[in-house]
Formats: sequence, C-alpha cells, structure tokens
Amino acid sequence: MPPTLASLVHHSALKLTVRAGEDRLDVPVRWAHVSELADPVPYMEGGELLLVTALKLDAEDPEAMRRYVRRLVGAGVVGLGFAVGLNYEEIPKALVDAAEEEGLPLLEVPRRTPFLAISKAVSAAIAADQYRAVTAGFAAQRELTRQAQTGGPEGLLAALASQIDGWAALYDASGAVVAAAPEWAGRRAARLTDDVQRLRERPAPASSVVSGPENEDRVELHTVGTGRRPRAALAVGTAAAPGTAERYAVHSAIALLTLTTERSRSLQAAEQRVGTAVLRMLLAGEPDHARAVAGDLYGGLLDAPFRMLVAERVPVSASAALTPTEVRSGAPAADRPSAAALAAADTGGDPLAALADVMESAAARTGEALLVVPEGERLVVLASDGGAAAAACEEYAAALETARAGIREKRPGGEESGLVVGLSAPAGPIAASSAYKQAQQALSVARRRGRVLVEHEQMAAGSVLPLLADDAVRAFADGMLRPLYEHDATGRGDLVASLRAWLSRHGQWDAAAADLGVHRHTLRYRMRRVEEILGRSLDDADARMELWLALKATSSE
Repeated sequence: MPPTLASLVHHSALKLTVRAGEDRLDVPVRWAHVSELADPVPYMEGGELLLVTALKLDAEDPEAMRRYVRRLVGAGVVGLGFAVGLNYEEIPKALVDAAEEEGLPLLEVPRRTPFLAISKAVSAAIAADQYRAVTAGFAAQRELTRQAQTGGPEGLLAALASQIDGWAALYDASGAVVAAAPEWAGRRAARLTDDVQRLRERPAPASSVVSGPENEDRVELHTVGTGRRPRAALAVGTAAAPGTAERYAVHSAIALLTLTTERSRSLQAAEQRVGTAVLRMLLAGEPDHARAVAGDLYGGLLDAPFRMLVAERVPVSASAALTPTEVRSGAPAADRPSAAALAAADTGGDPLAALADVMESAAARTGEALLVVPEGERLVVLASDGGAAAAACEEYAAALETARAGIREKRPGGEESGLVVGLSAPAGPIAASSAYKQAQQALSVARRRGRVLVEHEQMAAGSVLPLLADDAVRAFADGMLRPLYEHDATGRGDLVASLRAWLSRHGQWDAAAADLGVHRHTLRYRMRRVEEILGRSLDDADARMELWLALKATSSE
C-alpha cells in the first residue's frame, strides 16, 4: 500500500499532530510538496500533502482561510501540514475551523521536524511500496508460469484469479468463453461476449474497462496475441482497479497466454504443408500414404467419416459486401449466429479467412481435428461429419443468407455475398476424390443459384428442374423454341402450347387434344408442323427430352 496520512502521523520520528480531519487519515499520499504561494492550486496534480509555514497567508482571516482551503480540496490536495514555531506559534483558529468545515486533514508540524524529513518519509514509503509491488509481481509471474506449464490456460487463470483477488476468463477469437476461474465466473464472463467482439474490432493490442451494474465487479478486457487479428481475449474482474502488483500479474498472464495460444509462423507453415500433402494424397487415391503422413496431427480426422468442403470468393462491390456487424444485425433475433459463428469480425474483408476462423474456432473448442488448405481463390476443408466445425460452417452460412435477405433492400443491385460453399456427402479416405467432386458440383450449383452454401445431399434429394435456372440453359432453350414462337406470333396456330400438352401427356393424342380443346387430327397436324419447323423427329426420345427441358426452362423465367 502507498503511504497514507495515518502512516505519517504514526511515524515516530516526525512527531505530527492531527488538528482537523481525523476521520480522513486513510487517504493515500502521492507526494509531499512545499509551497508558500497564496494560491498553489495551479501547480497541484492531486493526492499531495501540502506543507506550508503561512509566510504569505493571512492565516487568521476566517474568510481568506475558507477560500484557501476550499481551493485546496477542489484541487485534490489530501492534507495540509502547517509548521508551527516559525510565522505562527500555533495553527490559527481560522485555518483549523476552515479545515474542519471542508473535511481537509490538518497536521501540525513541530519546529524540530523539517519539511525535508516529511518529504523523505513519503518518498521512502512510495519506493518501498513500489519495491513490494515489483517483488510481488515477479513472484506472481513465476507462479503463473508454473501453472501455465503444468495446468495450461485453466491453471494459469486459476492462479491469476488468486493473485488479483477476483476472477479471470479466457475467450477465443469468436468471443466464446474457453475457460474461467473460479468456476462460477463462467456465467459472468458469458455476458460479456458482445464487449469482447467490439474489442476485437479495434486495432491490437487493445483493452477496455466494462462498468458492471450496481454492486457488480469492475472488469478489464484485453486482447491476447501478437497479430493484427487477436486470437483470444482475457477478462479480469475485481472489486476495484488493480494495484501495481495486480497489474504486473495481469500483464504476465497476457504474455503467457499469448505464448500458449499463438502458434509460431513457422509451425503454422509446417502444418499447412502437411495438410496440403495429406489432401493431395487423398485426392490421388492414396489413403494409406495420406494416413501415414497425417500422423497424430490429422490422423483422427481420417478414422471417421468426414465432409469435404470447397469454398470460393465471388466478386462483390464494396456496397454489396456484408460486414460482421450486419451479419449480426441483419438476421432476426431467432436466426442470428452464435458468437462461435462470428469469429470473422476482423478478417480484412476476406470471406475465406472469415470461414476458416469460424471453423477453426469451433474445432479448437471441442478438440477435433480440422484440415484447412487454401488454394488461391478457393479454400478446401476436411471436417469431421457431425462435428462442431461442420456445424459452425452451416450456421455461419445460414446467418449470411438471413442477413443478406434482410439487407438486400438497403443495397439494390450487385452481389449480396462474397462467399459460396459446396459441401460433400459424408465420405471416408477411399472416397475422398468423389467427395471432392461432390463439393465442387455443390459449389457450382450454389454459385448459379446465388446461395451461400449447398450440400450435395440436397442436390441428390431434390429436383433437377431448379438447375435449369441458368443463363446458358435459358439461352439454349430460347434458341431451340424460337422458330415455334415466331410461327405462333403470325396467328397460324398454337404450336408451343400444343407441344407442351402433347409432351406432358406422354404422346397420348386423345388426352392432349382434350386438354387443348381441339380434335386429335388437329393436334396431329400441329405436331407434324413442329417436326417440319424444328427439323427434329418427335419419335426421337432425346429430341422429346430436350424439347421438354427447353419448355420447362423458359416457363421458369
């Protein structure tokens, strides 16, 4: 603790006597300052013990003393030391009364006690307090280091909570609570997710203070990590602002957490090379070699069904891209993504980096393996089927879809999303190549339909007709049917409608003629005209199929 007025009064060598403000002696003293100015306030910073001999003060004037003392209190002066035996044999009553009225501690300094002795006592006490804080800080650092080595982040947080006499919590990049100490602090920390997200949007390193409701603790938030995008955040809750020793402990914890949560760039590059090699071997039909190379790093991923995911950037204008804030606010409350799906709060506008952050954060929380391989403008991912990473991907894609629908009216024209994803059916190492093709097919469909994510299973279970909503298919259909439309435009018959009715009735003349309200001979004549105009025989199954698909494609416009 820093020196207080009480500690100075109890200092046996100083012989100070309290003349006013006895109930406020526990206030800390930041410095002892001597000034004989009639108005020393412009030179005060607050927290000082002001020492005077009243050389230039009319200390016996009650009104002058009230103004003087009031100014000192307003400037944050914590105490007034008055030397007796020099200009005044005792402290004038006017000054004592003014100090009592304003609640300013007034200390009588005997003539044999020089001001220098008081200044030295304050300076020595401050130095001793700082030394104790540094010593305690180093001890805390050693304990935190030991706990980080033996107990990981959980042990480190427990030690930190003990050092600061409060609680501590660690968040991942998405704002989800990874660990907390004591255990009850997890509920308190979970309420700060939005504050952590806002902190992560600021340039790193960043920190903020969260003022809780009445009778609740004071919380500091700090980013953890060395990169532009923090990989984690630390929250510390205390009853009051941390002191010097507690501050040392917090800073040590941040440094240690950075070491435990940040992987070196060389290690990341090495893991990236291993992941790329494993993927290439799988796609080349060499699952045994892939498993040998994967080792403990990715081996668990190949022991169970996995999903192959292919993601791709699509060109978007600056006015069309969705920000993470819009992803949160654009979706109805019931459909908004969880914090785990919003790890992309600051990815420099890169949708692939955003998706990778989402999936990696989810995988890290559950300890599941995840293989992520960038391929230029694409991202290829192997994720456990039914695992947290795959679920986070689908959740994030759904949030983008919902937000895009909610914000479309604000940004007319252009693309609404910068990300498309194709997801394969569950597969094993032997079928990795097929899974990759499935993901690519699903990606192509997602791009054509303007969807964020399409699963291959949805394509297989659905209809082929939605695939006709493609500009190339429509152009082909228009070219094939144009002669019939031009014929009908002359008023010489309704060949398009007749062809549609005949094909829908599988070539049954009577049923198709009844649908059109014409004689079957009239319908036969029209079908011969269709064959003559198109130069195609309706007896050809391929011709009938192409004409039917062309009719469906044009009718879907």
